[in-house]
Amino acid sequence: MWRVIRDRQAGAKFRRQQPIEGYVVDFVSFEARLVIELDGGQHADPDEHEKRRTRCLEANGFTILRFWNTEVFENVEGVFDRIAAAVRDRAAAPSPSHKGRGEEEAMP
Repeated sequence: MWRVIRDRQAGAKFRRQQPIEGYVVDFVSFEARLVIELDGGQHADPDEHEKRRTRCLEANGFTILRFWNTEVFENVEGVFDRIAAAVRDRAAAPSPSHKGRGEEEAMP
């Protein structure tokens, strides 16, 4: 997945394994406020921890895209298209005024 979204290929800069509010996300674009999670079978039935994590990320203005690992392996082009579309959609949406922990402030 990293090979597909790095270097702004999806229209935004992404980071891997980034901590946000005490949770580590697989991939995040702070500029698009977009989190990408790759899930294996352990996430088929989200537990309370996963639900709190999702609520926390969404409360910080992030949209979360989840993909099954098999989907990435079997249809990486389709996954990329959905990510790029989400980046475009997020760019068109008004941005929230707050920043989550772990996000760097831009220098003036």
